[in-house]
Order: sequence, then structure tokens, then C-alpha cells
Amino acid sequence: MRRMRYSVAMSLDGYIAGPKGEFDWIKTDPDFDFNALFSQFDTIVAGRGTFEPMVAVGRTSIPGMKTLVVSRTLRPEDHPDVVIVPEIAALKDMKASPGKDIWLFGGGKLFRSLAEAGMVDTVEVSVMPILLGDGVTLAPNLSNWIKLSLTNHRVYSSGSVSLEYTVRQ
Repeated sequence: MRRMRYSVAMSLDGYIAGPKGEFDWIKTDPDFDFNALFSQFDTIVAGRGTFEPMVAVGRTSIPGMKTLVVSRTLRPEDHPDVVIVPEIAALKDMKASPGKDIWLFGGGKLFRSLAEAGMVDTVEVSVMPILLGDGVTLAPNLSNWIKLSLTNHRVYSSGSVSLEYTVRQ
């Protein structure tokens, strides 16, 4: 079975975006190998709140990856280059199908819904050396605790730290 991996950058104080959705504070470390990361996935899943800023900057997909957006309000005919699904239940069949891992690409609310449904396998956080003070949290308003086990970590020269956890069921 494919794994659904929540892979996201976060400020040291727990925000994945600024109060207005800003993400310009996320700096790329020269030692981080994005090609190696991208090669592990063939599908990106995002919520509407993450997808709309992607549309605004003209990057609704990554070459070689299928993009799925979970939204009840977006119209598929307005976004022909992505697959829009209205419910997270539609992702269960995709997770059971053959393929590479699935990248849960940002979106704290979507992460919360998928994690509470038992569909997230790993949480991979790159902690950036910055304090934002406010913004979009990593996991807003969880109704249940999500227990994790640390499986890997790495410290980069920029001061960012990558932490990888397996979700304990």
C-alpha cells in the first residue's frame, strides 16, 4: 500500500504559513536534495486553502506528479490540469492503488481530517529557524491526539532541522 506522507515546512513556533498565508519565510537549504524528495512521490494532495495560493503563483502541479485537490467548492472545469475530489473518502482507493508515495502538500485542516481518519502514515516536518508569532498551525484543532514515533532526523547548515515521524495507530 502507498504511504500518505505529510511533508511540510514549519516555523519553530508551529506555523506552516504566516497569518495571511505567507510562505516567503521558508528558505531552501543548499544541502537539501529536492530531486531525491520529488522522486519518492507520484501524487500530490492539497486542500483548497493550499491550492488557491498555488493557482495565484501559476504552479498548480509538479512535473511527473498528479495533483489532487480536496474541495467541495472548486469546479473541476475551472482547473482541468488537476483532479478535484469533494471528500477525503475518495483518497482511500487511491492510497490502495499501485504507485509511489502520496505527498500531503501543506494544509493543516486537510492533514487533521486525514490523520483523524487514519489515512496519514508519516509526518515529516522541516523546522525553519524563524518565529512567526501567528499564522496557520501545523495541526489545527485536533479532536484526538496523534501519537508519533521518530524515525529520522537531520540538521542542515542553514539551521533548519528535518524530523520524520511514523504515525502510531
